[in-house]
Amino acid sequence: MSTNDKTRTITATFTCVRCGLTVTVTAPDGGRRNHCPSCLHSLHVLDRVEGGPSECRSRMNPISIAVLRSGAWMVIHRCARCGELTSNPIAGDDNQLILMRMAVRPLAQPPFPLEAFGDL
Repeated sequence: MSTNDKTRTITATFTCVRCGLTVTVTAPDGGRRNHCPSCLHSLHVLDRVEGGPSECRSRMNPISIAVLRSGAWMVIHRCARCGELTSNPIAGDDNQLILMRMAVRPLAQPPFPLEAFGDL
């Protein structure tokens, strides 16, 4: 944590497990952040199945984007060790290029040949 003597505010931070960036836990919109805005990786600290802290502590890799009915985007993470899936809201300063790459990946790499559309 860092302290600013003039305003007496305390800013909680964490270090990204992948790229080493020092990240504040407060997102630009004031919400809590649990992933790196640069590479979107996270750390497995909560066990959603058991409902408490996780002993896994492995890297959570961003694998996809989900869009809620409200239009809010969520980053889908998968734990590199145990495979648990989680979803977390994106923040305004998240890497837009990585977000768009994940969003269009299903269209750019479909599980069937695109040539099949020519026969329809």
